[in-house]
Amino acid sequence: MTLGDTLGLSDSQERYIVRSLQLALFFLLGYGVTTLQFGVAGTAGVALGITFLPAWLHREYGYSMDAGLVLWITVAVILHTIGSLWMYETYQWYDEIAHTVSASVIAGLGYAAFRAFEIHSDEMAVPSTFRSMFIVVFVLATGVFWEVLEFALGGVAVTVYGIDDIVTDFVFNAVGAVIVAIWGTDYVSGLVGFFRQRLRSGPEN
Repeated sequence: MTLGDTLGLSDSQERYIVRSLQLALFFLLGYGVTTLQFGVAGTAGVALGITFLPAWLHREYGYSMDAGLVLWITVAVILHTIGSLWMYETYQWYDEIAHTVSASVIAGLGYAAFRAFEIHSDEMAVPSTFRSMFIVVFVLATGVFWEVLEFALGGVAVTVYGIDDIVTDFVFNAVGAVIVAIWGTDYVSGLVGFFRQRLRSGPEN
């Protein structure tokens, strides 16, 4: 079962929602540029670019990502973009939700890559428990990298809120990872297949 099936939305409905969110990101990008808020503009621009990755994968490699997965990724990046405007500073719960959703996307991508490599290699036989542990560790490691990047860019493109905020971020990153480890791995099976195909194709492609 795909994520789209679970959401109960048709592909056309999911694509309509994604296009609407992309339009919102485009306006946020324009708002950031016209008001000289380059942190907002940069965040919106990167987020908008990420939402077009599924279309790029389809054009370059013929891979059609499940519309539900595309929606999942798009919701994650727009939550972060809106948060960079004022929501993070105003509502603690918003930061927690945004980190949980973003972490779940990272967890799904990390799991898909790991699982594809496992299937591709004849020498790997990983117990399901270890896969779950890998998801959590991978997300936390990515979180460390992100926090270091935020600290390095503090005052330029992002705002650093302090140690308490960092600890809270890690807690909800872990929550997102655990959710995927328990319930979400089946939703990225198509992505596992794509990664495995790319491994088979070799570097020449």
